[in-house]
Amino acid sequence: MRIVIVGAGQVGRHLAELLSRQDHSICVIEASEKLASELNEQMDVHIICSSGASATTLAEANVAECDLFLAVTSDDNTNLVAASLAKAMGAPKTIARVHTAVQRDEWLFDYKTHFGIDYVFSSERLAAVELAKFVRNPERLLVEELARGRIELQQTYVAAESEVVGRTLASLALPARVRIGAIRREGVYLIPTAQDRLQAGDLVTLFGDADRLCEVIPRLQPQKAQSGEISVVIFGGSDYGFALAQMLEGRDLRVRIIEQEAKLCRELSNLLQETVVINGDATSLQQLREEQVGSADFFIAVTADDEDNVMACLQARNLGTKYCLALVHRADYADVVDRNSEQLGIMAAVSPRVATSRDLLRFVTEDTFHVMMKLDDRAELIESVVPKAGPLTNKKVSEVDWPSGSGLVALLRGQEAIVPAGDDVIAEGDTLYAIVSTEAKKRFVKLLTH
Repeated sequence: MRIVIVGAGQVGRHLAELLSRQDHSICVIEASEKLASELNEQMDVHIICSSGASATTLAEANVAECDLFLAVTSDDNTNLVAASLAKAMGAPKTIARVHTAVQRDEWLFDYKTHFGIDYVFSSERLAAVELAKFVRNPERLLVEELARGRIELQQTYVAAESEVVGRTLASLALPARVRIGAIRREGVYLIPTAQDRLQAGDLVTLFGDADRLCEVIPRLQPQKAQSGEISVVIFGGSDYGFALAQMLEGRDLRVRIIEQEAKLCRELSNLLQETVVINGDATSLQQLREEQVGSADFFIAVTADDEDNVMACLQARNLGTKYCLALVHRADYADVVDRNSEQLGIMAAVSPRVATSRDLLRFVTEDTFHVMMKLDDRAELIESVVPKAGPLTNKKVSEVDWPSGSGLVALLRGQEAIVPAGDDVIAEGDTLYAIVSTEAKKRFVKLLTH
């Protein structure tokens, strides 16, 4: 693929290095002569030293002929303008990076549609999502977000003592807009029908609103019924800390943020409704003791300093915190911490660059669909946009002859995301999410495009 990247900062450089190793043709646009020169010495990519928000520069990069355009500088305005210009000049797929404040406003204003951009993301939010997954599922079973974070995927086992054992899916009376999209039984994934029955030991993949999924999990795993609030302490009130607290608060979680800057503490207190904000220094052992961090279930360090994050986690772990998580900005350092997690007592280290790359790599395909993830070698979660005159357009979900071995699990239309029911109508431009088996994949893709 021909890929144009605007910005050679941490995110842009990581993407350029990763994609060039995969034999893609990469062009990087960078305004800083120093960064452009460094990249030119380190990588075999085409570099243009100029502003990515200039139509002349984009024409020089021949964006009309590229397959994918990524604007990932640290400036929101540059990214939005660059991606919008590239789209207008003929780039088929454009992506812009923004900070959490812009993405937070999406409910009020649709930047994506206004600027004609295919995808808008925040590195801070993607890293926060990765951290939040461990809080929601410390057993490390799969937890993912779909449809711009409005629908959640969770996996859990069916306990032998569960009341659902032996019952058909149709008889479970799950909450509205919650669906069991897949069942792994004896190492094989099944795409179930309403008449399939659950068995003890099944690994089920659930889709739905996160709060509604919390109602379902205890039915499958009775021992997981909440006996009280889970305590979470976040070290650092930056964009990462704010995004994480916003995701976690109000879900049977008691969230506290420890932040050293008093002004930022006041801002966080005004923005967060159910999070306690503490003005303090979590690198201080005395402060951690005073805040009784040792009795917390989770301690998550998300400051800009990797060393502070790791050391604070080590101190919290020594005080008795059950699970510790660290934000580590350097991907190689994060890998080292992960590989030594057991010895360090740190549950996981999350790198914003790795989280961003993982999210964006699903767009690096020339197919009419994206593979969101592989459940195993025989089942995938895929994403595709409904074309203008396709066989699904303007049909009810119940009217479609879905191939055996496939299941529609989510539908995104503008800012609205749902787990679809039979009466929902599929419209042009909708983004569909489906689980498909290897055998059903060709038939499902054909259904989308012919």
